Amino acid sequence: MYILLALVAACALGIALHFLLPARELRGVVLTPGIATAAAAIIYTGMQWAGVGQDSFWLWLASIVGSLVIAAVATLALSAARTRSDAAKKAALGI
Repeated sequence: MYILLALVAACALGIALHFLLPARELRGVVLTPGIATAAAAIIYTGMQWAGVGQDSFWLWLASIVGSLVIAAVATLALSAARTRSDAAKKAALGI
């Protein structure tokens, strides 16, 4: 059940991250929080399977901070790809 705390924290911080990162008009509101939540679930579960206890500081640090780093990098990469794609489409249309 503690995984829900990590997921809620990652989602809430992912929402804040969405508004802190540039080019938010190029992506949906749920992209960054969704990536952060999914990454937190994967990291938390993987560390639990590796034998890290629920009371470990490293489990919480890795699952929350790690998921935010992954979400930030993925969001910036997707925003950059969208910017390049939009520029290419505008050039092809002569706009």
